Amino acid sequence: MKFRIAFLGIDHPHGAGWRQSMDLLRDEIELVAIVPRFGGSLASLEERSAELPRFETVAELVAWGHFDGAVVCLTNAESPSAIIQLAEAGKAILAEKPAAAGLDDFAAAASAVERTGVAFRSGYLWRYDAAAERLRDMVRDGRFGRLISIEMIWVTSNVRRRDPQHYLFDPALSGGGFFNWLGCHWLNLLPYVTGMRVTAVTARLGNFGETPTSLDDGGAAILELGDRTLATFTGGYWLPRWTGESRWTLRGAERWVHWDAQRPGTGGVLEIHGPQPHFQPMDEVFTIPADATPGYGGQRTVRLLRDWLAAARGEPADSRCDLMSTCETLRLLDAIQTASTTGRRLNLS
Repeated sequence: MKFRIAFLGIDHPHGAGWRQSMDLLRDEIELVAIVPRFGGSLASLEERSAELPRFETVAELVAWGHFDGAVVCLTNAESPSAIIQLAEAGKAILAEKPAAAGLDDFAAAASAVERTGVAFRSGYLWRYDAAAERLRDMVRDGRFGRLISIEMIWVTSNVRRRDPQHYLFDPALSGGGFFNWLGCHWLNLLPYVTGMRVTAVTARLGNFGETPTSLDDGGAAILELGDRTLATFTGGYWLPRWTGESRWTLRGAERWVHWDAQRPGTGGVLEIHGPQPHFQPMDEVFTIPADATPGYGGQRTVRLLRDWLAAARGEPADSRCDLMSTCETLRLLDAIQTASTTGRRLNLS
């Protein structure tokens, strides 16, 4: 029997991509209902779904009830309430990141998920990236020796090209700027790759580009991790065309690695540099094959969907994008905002 899914937020920026990814699993899942939101806009709705049952509110959807789980692609202002209602109805939940403006805003939703025990996953797709998994394995294997520093970059198209009137730049609907919407990916991935929690934060957020917004368009953060590891993250909506740069550099006592996460024509490239056993330097370029899978995030999303379905069915499932990781990322977003606002180092230990 197919798993029946309701989709909340048709014209979310990633809505069409999520539905395209879901379509790759059409033998296992079925889209059975929609809650348009975003003013009822249906601009991206696929014609094959145009006659599905349609509800104006989550409460109406829950009252109808003929579904097993829901993909929640709503604004930060709406997501927590939707998650609470779905959890209390016993429905599995896959929530687009970051799911809230901050941890306090998400607290009641997290409590509802914990109390009801429904299957919950969040859309942090980079935890399913092949290169990120290899970096995690290197850390676990001790191939870096002591991990000393990590530099993270995510810079992408500027505010003017994204439309300063978009809801992503509306404080009432989003609550946070670049770090909340895109920077959250690297903040979520950092503890997954390193196995360490962030213990202290220093940050500076603001408007650095030419187009003014009510929320930050980027900034920089210094993140201190457990064993004297220092991570820096610089990113923003700053580039003058539709493009992006996403890179990490990890330096350890025994090797250093440059990760170009979105190099064109590849699934990511690892440039690995190590010691010189027997006078032979260890240098390697390891390229992940390009992923031609359609939809949002390619195979990363397919793997996430499969894990969510397994968890919802009570089968063994990977929990790398679970409720705890969602809350931890919101904790870091709060800390970065507070550190920037107060102009001081924030101790999280």
